[in-house]
Amino acid sequence: MIGLLSATSADAPTGPIEAIHLGLRQAGYEVGRSVRIEPRYANNTLDPLPMLAAELVKLSPAVIVTVGGSTPTLAAKAATSTIPIVFAPIPDPVRTGLVASINRPGGNITGIAAMTIELDPKRLELLHELAPRGTIGVLLNPSRPETQLQIDGIKAAARTTGRELLFGNATTSAQIDAAFAMFAQQSIAGLLVAADPFFTSQRTQVLTLASRHGWPAIYQWREFADAGGLASFGANLFDSYRQVGLFAARILKGERPADLPVLQPAKFEFVINLKTARAFGLTIPLPLLGRADEVIE
Repeated sequence: MIGLLSATSADAPTGPIEAIHLGLRQAGYEVGRSVRIEPRYANNTLDPLPMLAAELVKLSPAVIVTVGGSTPTLAAKAATSTIPIVFAPIPDPVRTGLVASINRPGGNITGIAAMTIELDPKRLELLHELAPRGTIGVLLNPSRPETQLQIDGIKAAARTTGRELLFGNATTSAQIDAAFAMFAQQSIAGLLVAADPFFTSQRTQVLTLASRHGWPAIYQWREFADAGGLASFGANLFDSYRQVGLFAARILKGERPADLPVLQPAKFEFVINLKTARAFGLTIPLPLLGRADEVIE
C-alpha cells in the first residue's frame, strides 16, 4: 500500500496522479493489482494535514507520497521518522529542512526538487518582454512556507526590469476571484501567476479569468499554455510526477530514501501559445519566439 497525502483536492487535474501511476507501471507495479493507493486530501487548506498524515501512518503504508508543495511533506515528516516518504516537486527541500542535502538526503525522505518558485524571477523577466509597459499583477498564495523567499525573488526581478508590482493574495477559489477583480480595478498590464500547487489545481478558473480580461500572463507549467494560457516556463510537470512513481517503486523494491539522491530537473521549457496571443491582439517579439522551446499555433 502507498499512502498519498495531498494538499489539493480529489477533483484537481488528474495529470500528476496519472503520471505517478505511469512511473509505478514502468517499474512493474500496477495500481489496483500489485499495489493500491490510499489517498488523503486536504482540499487546499493546511489545517487538516497533520491529522491526515497521522491517519496514513496508522495504516502502516510501505511508502507515503506527498503532493502539493512542501507543507504536506513537513506534516508527513512530523508524523513518522520510519515510513519512507517521497515528495512530489517542491522548491529547495534543503532550505525547508526536509533533507540534509540533495545528494545525501539522509533520514526517511527523498523526492523531486522541481525548481518552482526559484523560476518566478525568470518568468517575470519573460513577461516583461511580452508586456513591456505598465504594472504587473502577481497572483500569490501567501500560506506556503517559502512565501517570503518567493516574494523577495519576484521583487528583485521587478527592480531589474523597472516594473511596478501589484500582489493579489489567494488561498481559496473566492479569493482568486477577488484578486482578479482588484487587478482589473487597478488596470494591470500583465499577470504573473506565481508558482504554487493551489493555482495548478485551480487552473481552469485562473485561465478563464485571465482570458476574460485579455491580460498577457505567464505560468509555471506547460499544462497552462496547452490549455490556452499565453506562456509558461518551467520543468516538465508530468515527467516530474512520473519520477515520483519510479522513486516509490524503488523503495517498494527495498531501496532506502537515504540512498536515493533528490532528483533535480535537467531541462526547462519555454512555451508560447501563439493562438492565444492572436486572440488577445498581441504581437510576440520575434527574438522571444525564437527562444521558445515550443510555439503552439
